[in-house]
Amino acid sequence: GGGAAVGTSPVPDSVDTREAMSKEIRAGEGLALQEAAVARAMARVSTSDPPESAAAKSQDGGGGTKDEEMVVTAFEVSGAIDYGKLIEKFGSRPLTPHLLRRLENVTVARGTVPRLHRFLRREIFFSHRDIERICELLEGWYGVSPPDEGEVAGNVVAPSEMAVPSGPCPIYLYTGRGPSSAAMHLGHLVPFLFTAWLQRAFQCPLVIQMTDDEKFIFKGEYDPERSGDGSTGPDPCRTGDNLDHFANLTMENARDIIACGFIKDKTFLFSDLDYVGRMYPNIVRIWKAVTVNQVNGVFGFDGMSNIGKAAFPAVQAAPSFGSSFPNVLGSEDDDAGREANLACLIPCAIDQDPYFRLTRDVAHKLVPRNHPLGGKPALIHSKFFPPLQGATGKMSSSDANSAIFLTDTPEDIERKIKVHAFSGGRETKKLQEELGADLDVDVSFQWLRFFLEDDDELARIGREYGSGKGEYWSTGAVKARLVEVLKEIVSEHLGRRSGVDDGVVREWMTERFLK
Repeated sequence: GGGAAVGTSPVPDSVDTREAMSKEIRAGEGLALQEAAVARAMARVSTSDPPESAAAKSQDGGGGTKDEEMVVTAFEVSGAIDYGKLIEKFGSRPLTPHLLRRLENVTVARGTVPRLHRFLRREIFFSHRDIERICELLEGWYGVSPPDEGEVAGNVVAPSEMAVPSGPCPIYLYTGRGPSSAAMHLGHLVPFLFTAWLQRAFQCPLVIQMTDDEKFIFKGEYDPERSGDGSTGPDPCRTGDNLDHFANLTMENARDIIACGFIKDKTFLFSDLDYVGRMYPNIVRIWKAVTVNQVNGVFGFDGMSNIGKAAFPAVQAAPSFGSSFPNVLGSEDDDAGREANLACLIPCAIDQDPYFRLTRDVAHKLVPRNHPLGGKPALIHSKFFPPLQGATGKMSSSDANSAIFLTDTPEDIERKIKVHAFSGGRETKKLQEELGADLDVDVSFQWLRFFLEDDDELARIGREYGSGKGEYWSTGAVKARLVEVLKEIVSEHLGRRSGVDDGVVREWMTERFLK
C-alpha cells in the first residue's frame, strides 16, 4: 500500500519548545510542535488515513481499543498507536511508493541487494526525515538519474554484478542500543536487522553506539555496602554503584548485534564509556546550543531529575556528526576532514525521534556551511514490534512473557506463542469459518509480517486466516507456522553468536578507519 502524496516544502525543524510542557501530548515538542506541524502536514498528508490492507493495519493499534490514550515519548510507549497521527504530531513524512522506488534505484538496481527489505515492502518502516536527500546523494555517487515521479517500487531486476562507484560513499549509518539486559529479544533485533540490510544495500560505513552511560544515569543504583574498604577483597577501591554492570552488558549485547550480519570492515561499534572523549568537542557544542528549557520541554525532565538525564541527549546526538569519528569515518590519505561533510542516516523506532528533532534544530552549528544536509541527520522510522499479549505499545524486556528472547529454547518459543500470543480468531470453529480471524489484533499474524520473508505465503496466510477457509483457517495453524519461523531465526542467530567471543567484540570496537 502507498502513503499519501507529499509536497515539496519541508516542515521546519526549528520550533520553540520552551512552552511545550503538555503532559497530554508527551511526544517531543508538545503543543507547539503539534500546532505548527499539523497546519503544514494537512497540506501534504490527506486528512484520512491512506487505505491499507488488514495486514498493514495490524501494526496500527492491534489489540488496543480506540479509547486508550496514545503515549509516545523517548521513555514511554503505551496505548493504541495511530501512526498517521504520529506523523502529524512529530512533523515527519510518510514513506511514499515513489520514495521506495528511489531507494530501489540506488540499491537493487545497483546490484547490492536482490530486493527491498520486507520492512519497507510492508510499511513497517513508514516515516522519514530527509530520505529524499539521502537518495540524491547516492544518485550522485552512482551517477544515475532519479526515477520518474510516477514510478513505484517492485519491478527492478538486480543486475548480476554490483556497481562500483568511484570515491567514498557520501553517507554513513548510525544506530545504537541501550544495554539494559543481558538477553536481547526479537523486538531489539528489528532495527539491527534493517540497519544491516541498509549497510549492504548502500555499501556504506556504520557506527553503533552502546549507551551504557545512559542506562546507568536512568537505572543505576548505589549501595554503600558494595563499596570497598580500601584494603581487602578483589577490588578494595571499588565504589558502591553498579556502573560496571552496564559496561558488562555492553559486551554481552555487542555479541548479539555483531551476529546480525554487519560488514566488519565498514562497522565501528563503541561504548560511550570508552569513546566519549573523541565525541566530547561535539557534545560541548551541543550543550552550548541547547537550553535546559528545551531539553525539559522535549523529554519532560524536571528539577528532580539528575543532571545526567538533561546532559545525555547531547551524547546521543553527537554520533549524528561525522566529525565525532575522525579516525573512523575519516581518511588515511590527503582527504583530511572529509568526515565532517558526510550525511548521516539513522534507522530507529519512532519513539527515538525526539532526540534527533532536537539535534536537527542545532545541527548547522556543528558542520561546515557546505554540508549537504546542513548538518541535519536524516531518519527513517519503524513502527513498534508488538508484545505477545496484544499490539498496544511495544515489547518490553521487563515482562518475560511479553517477548521471545534470543536465549529462549525451542520449547520456550513454542510455549510462549501457544499460550501468550493474543489471538484474533473467533470463539468457536463455526464462527471462525463464518467470519474469519480479525487480523488487526492477531499478534501471530503481525509477527509473521515482521519475520516471514515470503510475500506470497504471507498473503496466503492472511487470506485464509482472515476468511476462515484453507490450510491456515485456524489460530493453531497460524501459530504453528510462526513457531517454525521463530525457531529458525533464533537458531541461526545463536549459531552466528557462538562464534563471537570477547576478543571478536574488541576487534569490532577498535577505533580504525572504515572502508
